[in-house]
Amino acid sequence: MIDTIKILSGLPDELKTLVLQEQSLKQRTTLQIGGPAALLCEVQNTEHAQRFQEIAFKNNLPFFVLGGGSNILASDEGFPGLVMHVATRDFIPRGNTLVVGAGLDFDEVISRSLASGLSGLEFASGIPGTLGGAIMGNAGCYGHEIGEFMLEAITLAPDGTIKRRGPEGFGFRYRATSLRESGEILLQATLQLSSGGIEAAQAIREEKIADRHSKHPHNLPSAGSWFRNLPPSAPGQRRTAAGALLEKAGSKTMHEGDARVFEGHANMIVNTGQASSRQVQKLARRMKDAVWDKFQVKLVQEVRHLGPPA
Repeated sequence: MIDTIKILSGLPDELKTLVLQEQSLKQRTTLQIGGPAALLCEVQNTEHAQRFQEIAFKNNLPFFVLGGGSNILASDEGFPGLVMHVATRDFIPRGNTLVVGAGLDFDEVISRSLASGLSGLEFASGIPGTLGGAIMGNAGCYGHEIGEFMLEAITLAPDGTIKRRGPEGFGFRYRATSLRESGEILLQATLQLSSGGIEAAQAIREEKIADRHSKHPHNLPSAGSWFRNLPPSAPGQRRTAAGALLEKAGSKTMHEGDARVFEGHANMIVNTGQASSRQVQKLARRMKDAVWDKFQVKLVQEVRHLGPPA
């Protein structure tokens, strides 16, 4: 149990207004599951990020960085520490580049970039979450990934130093970067886009949104794809979709309480009412076991867990 009164009393007044106590994680995640976070801090600039990270480390608090709340399963028990919600929202077009705060909604970045005459990101239209989350997980679809567009980023290292990184410092790979391993927090990114071609880009955007709307749950809480697609069996070949294996393994009929596999996509779990994190975890294990039993393929979970330290 952390002494929130002691921690809050030691904060300057301008930071106290950015701290929420016992904040429901159910309201902060797209799956809409989770208990309260002991402390949740809204980070709107570099200084805020440095100060709150220092507070967490100084008080030996469990620490978690949260963006838009997609690809997250929050525990029913909540989080007994400090959740840093990155809410940096800069949006600065500069020629063919775009400087963006990591806390800005990714789809909003795409929409506003097109409105500013910059194209390139339209392939990712409709992906939920923040830009920071998209970059940290190297989000992608339809043959492209966000890492292709990275020029530079500003991050906060665990030792409190602010770093300016080029794309080579991210270790971009399929649905992952080296930033989570290093513990760095992404605060701002500079993207290389293209000027012009907006009419064609807008058509692609509308097509991708329609496609996502037809295949993904849009009226039920979901964390997105639960498992990663499998690596290609040979160079140059496409990845095998985890959803295809899950469907063949019969996962679409599976459920645990109000946690169910989405009828339109076998690699997604939806919350149809009052699903608990335990029910979701049990369902995910059943899905994974079904694929192993049928194909002897071990699926790797893409969704991250937010809860008490093990």
